[in-house]
Amino acid sequence: AKVVRHAIPSIARAAEIIAGRLKGGGKLAYAAAGSSGLMALADALELPGTFGIHRDRIAILIAGGDDAFRTLAGGPEDDTEEAAAAVAEAGLGKGDCLIAISASGTTPYAVRAIEEAARRGAATIGIANNRDSALLRQAQTAILLETPPELIAGSTRMGAGTAQKIALNMLSTLTAIHLGHVHDGYMVNLMADNIKLRDRAARIVAAVSGRGTDEAARLLEKSGGAVKTAILLAAGADSTDAAQKILEEAGQKLRPALSAIEGSKGSKASVLIKTEPEKGQQGD
Repeated sequence: AKVVRHAIPSIARAAEIIAGRLKGGGKLAYAAAGSSGLMALADALELPGTFGIHRDRIAILIAGGDDAFRTLAGGPEDDTEEAAAAVAEAGLGKGDCLIAISASGTTPYAVRAIEEAARRGAATIGIANNRDSALLRQAQTAILLETPPELIAGSTRMGAGTAQKIALNMLSTLTAIHLGHVHDGYMVNLMADNIKLRDRAARIVAAVSGRGTDEAARLLEKSGGAVKTAILLAAGADSTDAAQKILEEAGQKLRPALSAIEGSKGSKASVLIKTEPEKGQQGD
């Protein structure tokens, strides 16, 4: 935990960069090999369901391609040509961002991926466990997780991998907060595509809006499963279209969107008070 704590300033800077690229319509890619690739995969696959970031905005570049998910062979991590080709195939360029992860910081696949992404104009973030490594030198934003030697020498799935997973969790969560996908500790942009998550979405709407779960479920159905839209409907938005427009104007952030609705209610109430006839006078 101390290792990651020292990296928090770098993680925070990286999250701002990623959020900025995603807000601008860009993509987020992860590039890694071996155990680091598994850490990248675990983080990347969670983003659509947890934070509603569309799958076509996420690219996962793992040395060895799809076969690596079953075998984790060592050879592909040396294939720099594959790394460059994977970056090109993902279509990374200006407006996008790539996170490259390597415990040693010298894995040829990860280093080449970050070089190629930078050459194409993408923002680059490097995560490594060795100080002054090639990956951190190449990255525009370097995140050093200086873990001690492994209990089993060289088995980086242990200490190094654990630190990588914690750092990636923090990085993606901070990014989601910047994007407005987290509100008071709730996942307000989750993709509710099964019974468990639909129930969770209803409970989130109920908790934030103060409505009952049955009413929350009804509003969710009306909003097409969009949690933030359902919350704004509960707060008094006139329609789903109106709620979505308010969200757009608030940068997809729920708090200013709710404040806008409250302000609108206040303005309407003020108009009603001003147009009410004074005592002793006839109305129209």
